[in-house]
Amino acid sequence: MHLPRSRHEYLLREVELRGSVRSAEAAARLGVSEVTIRRDIRELEAAGRLGRVHGGAIALGSERGPRAARALVGVVVPSVVAHFLDTVRGMEALAPALHVRLVLGVSHYRPELEEQQVERLLALGATGLVLAPTTRDRSLDDLAAWLGAIPVPLVLVERRIDALTSLSELDVARTDHAHGAVLAVEHLVRLGHRRVGIGVYDRTPTAPRVRDGYATAVSRMGLAPGPDVALSKGDDDPARLRRELADLLDRCVATGTRAVLVHTDDHAARLVETALDRGMRVPEDLAVVAYDDENAELAAVPLTTVTTPRRELGREALQLLADRIAHGTGHRPPRHVELLPRLTVRASCGAAPRS
Repeated sequence: MHLPRSRHEYLLREVELRGSVRSAEAAARLGVSEVTIRRDIRELEAAGRLGRVHGGAIALGSERGPRAARALVGVVVPSVVAHFLDTVRGMEALAPALHVRLVLGVSHYRPELEEQQVERLLALGATGLVLAPTTRDRSLDDLAAWLGAIPVPLVLVERRIDALTSLSELDVARTDHAHGAVLAVEHLVRLGHRRVGIGVYDRTPTAPRVRDGYATAVSRMGLAPGPDVALSKGDDDPARLRRELADLLDRCVATGTRAVLVHTDDHAARLVETALDRGMRVPEDLAVVAYDDENAELAAVPLTTVTTPRRELGREALQLLADRIAHGTGHRPPRHVELLPRLTVRASCGAAPRS
């Protein structure tokens, strides 16, 4: 059931983006009666937020009348859960101010579906695209050729592709994941650890940057080498992931390593469970810092984690695209915007949680 506040937000967003909203369509979309929507419209009209008309509502007009969205922007991401869901929400929050209507496509990490989604969005009239392209099972030359043939402005989101000039010259908004890993290792060192292990789910575009940051921090701080274990996803073969986590714990015990950085939150939570099942204490016997902060607080021991700025990243990506649409591709140099993650301290590392 949609609460009054969420219904009001929906009505105002539709009016802002399209200039008007029909009561019947809003009722069907929200799963409530038209009577409820008409009551909401009356309340918003009384508050001076919109104008009520027969069959719906319109934006409060200036002498030029209601303002609708000026541009349709396509967004193609690999999934709409966790990380990219929040990124899309960030774009959605900024879209009304830019008078942009967003249309979402999901690729499920499949290059052929990604290309189909882009074709569909272009056919709908998209004047620009925000893309998180799939780099798996696709050569960089093929990716560059495809992106170069797209006839509207592009912004890549949460991708770092420096191997080809044609790719690196596109506008990009991304998180500095290497910085996040450095934050994690530095924090563990401040807590007294001189050896830090790492476990990484390598089949993500984020993983290489996490590894880069970890290696940088270990070298910069003169740490002893810690265990390094590549982790699988675990959904298709849970037994394999259990073996990998057990291997990481075995190596930590054998080398006297009492701190570990684990990408992702889910993998870190499973590592904590494995450690607890062995009778180990977290953080007393093993301090754990996770990466992503998607479900970290819900772990058996709430996880200290690197928190990525997902919503802010969405806002930056959409703003970059709006600027590029407004000014054209040849009037300013490409922009690479990197946002820094922060460390959220909870119970799993041994430090006092921050309020």
